[in-house]
Amino acid sequence: MSVPVLLDHRRPGPRLHIAAAPRSRRSPGNWLVLGLTLLFLGWTAVRIGVQPDWLSRLSGIWSELLILLELAFALTLAVLWAAVLWRRGGVEPAPLITSMAQLHALSPSEFEAFVAGLFRQKGYGVTIRGSRGDKGVDLELVQQGGKRAIVQCKRYRNTIGPEIARELYGTLIHEGVAHAFLVTTAGISEATRRWARGKSITLIDGETLFQLATGLRLEQSELLP
Repeated sequence: MSVPVLLDHRRPGPRLHIAAAPRSRRSPGNWLVLGLTLLFLGWTAVRIGVQPDWLSRLSGIWSELLILLELAFALTLAVLWAAVLWRRGGVEPAPLITSMAQLHALSPSEFEAFVAGLFRQKGYGVTIRGSRGDKGVDLELVQQGGKRAIVQCKRYRNTIGPEIARELYGTLIHEGVAHAFLVTTAGISEATRRWARGKSITLIDGETLFQLATGLRLEQSELLP
């Protein structure tokens, strides 16, 4: 099953929307975790600093049970905070890009980070793999449910030809993923688009990428008070 990419025709111009897990606003659950943490810290301060008399009168089995409950509560808080921090790390906005010239000025690693930020804003889990020996995979994406996709980032000025799409399709098969994205600052030839038609590959050229970044920036500003 492919990872769909939809064009939104409700507004003038082809505005790209990558279909992904829905992004939520800041969850009230974060405040619950903070409240539970403060409660636990308060109890620990009372237990160590005040040392109520009733604690010293507890029998051995009840004292051990209380310690086990405290350890379980502390472990639960650690897991909850790890989840909160992971979620915060997964929705960092992409850097502000206001022109195609700025896109072309990015270094290869900066361009990978920029594209990674866009996918994160659309709800994907993203791992940056771009390095020597990456076998043509710059980013690895994960959707809810565990579906995987790969991204190849090409900071080019020359038009992308079919040979690059063919190589990416071979990488898709080798990696055993559901979909592949080719994201570039350049144009994409009509021959390349014809070759990729019907395959689990999405081609995103420079103009479309810029429109996507602009649309996400507008969506982000709509969430601000």
